[in-house]
Amino acid sequence: MTKNDLSERSGVSISFLSDLTTGKANPSLKVMEAIASALETSLPLLLESTDLDKHTLDTLAGGKVPSSLPAGYERVSAVLSEHQAFIVKKWDEETRKKLGHQNSKK
Repeated sequence: MTKNDLSERSGVSISFLSDLTTGKANPSLKVMEAIASALETSLPLLLESTDLDKHTLDTLAGGKVPSSLPAGYERVSAVLSEHQAFIVKKWDEETRKKLGHQNSKK
């Protein structure tokens, strides 16, 4: 999809999209929601998706990017078969319960 196509579908100007792709702009959640809708994806997936490695993200942020997860945990996005997705969803439920239990102890 071109920036022009994305602009037309999302209602976000081409110049703002250009600034986003070069790191010169910070979009509001409303703008991100419009872009996610135009890309036919969910907002959480759009916000979590990046092709940048952790070191590059940390560098761009001017330091270590804070994580909402405790050490030893990682959030991932993957394309899986229905059976694999079922298994991963079960793991996710168990991990969320465990983390919720740990957070309630603090």
